[in-house]
Amino acid sequence: MPSGPAPHTTSSASAGASGCRLLLVRHAKAVPKEESVEDIERALSESGRADAARTGRWLAESGFTPALVLVSPARRTRQTWQLMAPALADPPDAVHDGRLYSAAPNAMVTVLAQRAAGLGCVALIGHNPGVQEMASALCGSGGPGLPEALGAGFPTAGVAVVDLAGGWDALTPGTGTLTAFWAPGR
Repeated sequence: MPSGPAPHTTSSASAGASGCRLLLVRHAKAVPKEESVEDIERALSESGRADAARTGRWLAESGFTPALVLVSPARRTRQTWQLMAPALADPPDAVHDGRLYSAAPNAMVTVLAQRAAGLGCVALIGHNPGVQEMASALCGSGGPGLPEALGAGFPTAGVAVVDLAGGWDALTPGTGTLTAFWAPGR
């Protein structure tokens, strides 16, 4: 496995003194929907479990270390974090917030405004289409090819690294820079 950022990334381990960094993570691949299992209880598939671990390794190798992880309460998002965390040298606390289950971007902004204050880097593990919509709305710019890659879709176990020069108060459309965009198999 290569070290450092994978294709569709640029490197930058910190968001700057006055800024902050948001790591938007889409949960890894889940088992197919079944009538006998509620959506919130769907588990990760075998390939999803492997991809979640790869995502954790990529974060660690790339130097993207969150101070806090916000996780949807869905089983597949919790499992994604549980499989990512061991790759990090000092895994941060995780907060499971019910508002993140299938959340739209405005709900994610509310959660971040309440929980991220004073932190330099926060990860949010959620669901599509909300995660992709949030990344697309925030990112007014990005490294070569990154906005186009994001526009093409947000794969499961993917990560969008968004830098906000104005800090958490700048969670408004177009104020972020897409610093990296990675997913297993890309």
